[in-house]
Amino acid sequence: MAVMQIFFTFFAGMGILIATLYVKVPYFVHDFRYVCKMLAIKSQRMGYRKREPFYTLLDRFLDLVKSQPGKPFILFEDEVYTYQDVDKQSTKVARALKECVRLEEGDTVALFLGNEPCFVWLWLGLVKLGCAAAMLNIHIRSKSLLHCFTCSGAKVLIAAAELQGAVEEVLPVLQEQGVRVFILSEACDTPGMGSLLGRIREASDQPLSPQVRSKVTINSPVFYFYTSGTTGLPKATVSSQNRAWGPALLLSIAGVTSQDVIYVPLPLYHSSGFQVGLTGAIERGITVVLRRKFSASKFWDDCRKYNVTVIQYIGETMRYLCNTPKRDDDKHHVVRRAIGNGIRADVWTTFLERFGNVNIKEFYAASDGNFSLINYVGKVGAVGRVNFIHKKTFPYALLKYDMEREELVRTSDDLCIEVPKGETGLLVSKITDIAPFAGYSGNPEQTERKRLRDVFERGDVYFNSGDLLRIDMDGFIYFQDRVGDTFRWKGENVATTEVSDILTTMASIQDANVYGVRVPGHEGRIGMAAVMLRDGAQFDCTEAFVHTANYLPSYARPRFIRIQKTLELTGTFKQIKAKLVEEGFVPAKIQEPLFFLDEEQKSYIPLTQDIYQLILSGSVKL
Repeated sequence: MAVMQIFFTFFAGMGILIATLYVKVPYFVHDFRYVCKMLAIKSQRMGYRKREPFYTLLDRFLDLVKSQPGKPFILFEDEVYTYQDVDKQSTKVARALKECVRLEEGDTVALFLGNEPCFVWLWLGLVKLGCAAAMLNIHIRSKSLLHCFTCSGAKVLIAAAELQGAVEEVLPVLQEQGVRVFILSEACDTPGMGSLLGRIREASDQPLSPQVRSKVTINSPVFYFYTSGTTGLPKATVSSQNRAWGPALLLSIAGVTSQDVIYVPLPLYHSSGFQVGLTGAIERGITVVLRRKFSASKFWDDCRKYNVTVIQYIGETMRYLCNTPKRDDDKHHVVRRAIGNGIRADVWTTFLERFGNVNIKEFYAASDGNFSLINYVGKVGAVGRVNFIHKKTFPYALLKYDMEREELVRTSDDLCIEVPKGETGLLVSKITDIAPFAGYSGNPEQTERKRLRDVFERGDVYFNSGDLLRIDMDGFIYFQDRVGDTFRWKGENVATTEVSDILTTMASIQDANVYGVRVPGHEGRIGMAAVMLRDGAQFDCTEAFVHTANYLPSYARPRFIRIQKTLELTGTFKQIKAKLVEEGFVPAKIQEPLFFLDEEQKSYIPLTQDIYQLILSGSVKL
């Protein structure tokens, strides 16, 4: 009886303890599981580092080829490629590049092609030779294309046949630089270009000796990705063999297992599609359903066709899905998890209501950053959660930031100030051995601008994310805006995403890109919006005035609205603001319909040259 009483008392006590923890710390179980997962992954990465030689993503792929050669790795349209198929194809690529292109270990090759299986074995072929790949955005042209190619240090360019015209535009400059150019075609008649498909097809698929990449180290570059270019020319970020493991392990953190099938409609030239989607699939040993480009109308049909269990999203893709016509089979699928970043809280809720109980894992990361977060709890709208162990391992802080001066607020000792919970601040993350910042290839000036020195003490160095975040009282972290996207007007800070969200609730407006523009003689920046109307809709000037007056404070209302047929986006669905900001509200520069918020008429009115001059002269009150 005494023993039974002890057992009863013990279990009763444990029950009370668990119940108390649940009430006092409702997210304890989530936090505990996350810490355990992070510690396991840390141990895993330490094991990779200690191996001789260092264990790479290529080693993981080759191990999978041995253990599951017949398992489908890439599903593309009606084509199926097993792990063994991709291994053989990548070996043929490696041999063709070594023998015909004369690549050597340590070289960098720029890849200029869209989503197709060839992208995968081109990269693997390069890695088998100990070479790095620079992933070029297929939408860049001319000056931007040359800039991206040059800053990677590549001496070879491999392009898709359909992009030959874009390469020919810059070919004279590439030839002057001694760059070798190859097109993925059977033949090419353009002088200065070679064809590559025939050489790959004829090459042997016998495994290469590991000695061809014997000089590869933990710090050797494996690929270059580019910042999205929302504020200017893209910058090349370097990923080392060691750093490449970070994004690849994100699927594991999100709970993806070896039995899953992941759908990757995002561009492989972008870090989310390639590092999180493709290399994450290699780390998990799973099947990838690859699509040429994102299609909202085909998305769920693909998921059903291929029995997809995990989907990737970025930017506005989830909203695009929610905007498709409703169907009776919206919830008929086996997708259990969605992984990505950039989903708005209202879209998150709508998505779940319409498409069923999909576990959304929103994360925060940047291709050039040294820090990431993941919303492991599933709190709608959050990008992560404050976790003691995570913060101790990867120190970060939200710093007080002056929106008007666009600079950090510092103390009399010239040190930074951390904002309290509930306030928005600039995210910075400490640069350490386990959280390094490699910088931008060929751009030391921009690299140094990202390093923030003397933050909390003399000599410390942090990475400046350029992002404004907020931590609520429960410890959840929310993305607010980009520095520069948030502007200050009438002494108040205006978050562009919030204004955009309000505008798109109007029946006539499909999408909105909000930004601040300078007005001569005024402090700060005034609100302006470029909007795209829904099919068949007209812009109702009076309705727009009433809507913004009802839902936005006066300082946040867009004083200028321009109507565009389409809003310009990057290849990863991020809105481009730089050109819009440059054009401002000058009628002579804008051929599209342009409107001005007139308080007296209680309506938006066409912005004429005469009204423009009155604004500049200060005759019109803003």
